[in-house]
Amino acid sequence: MPNDQLYAWLGHLISVYDVTPFMDDHPGGDEVLLSATRKDATNDFEDVGHSDTAREMMEKYYIGEIDASTVPLKRTYIPPQQPYNPDKTLEFLIKILQFLVPLMILGLAFAVRYYTKEK
Repeated sequence: MPNDQLYAWLGHLISVYDVTPFMDDHPGGDEVLLSATRKDATNDFEDVGHSDTAREMMEKYYIGEIDASTVPLKRTYIPPQQPYNPDKTLEFLIKILQFLVPLMILGLAFAVRYYTKEK
């Protein structure tokens, strides 16, 4: 499998599925699929209670079978490291300013009214 493309495979019973093309469309998000990769994901799949339609969809992602005894039962999920993203920081700053600027204007209006009010 090429290193430049993300490949996710799930073990369900002894069948193996390449769900990489489905990751963006999965209703539970790609993190759910990634947490179930490279292990026997039968319990993960069954616990959710997938519909018959979901089970039928799996057929098109089938790539083969694997000896279930060679697959670890549990795998510790390590979330991907998120590099510093200046775009996210800028978005956060804009959201804070959208909250603080109206509060500052309101505070200034009350201060002006309080200090200019005749006693």
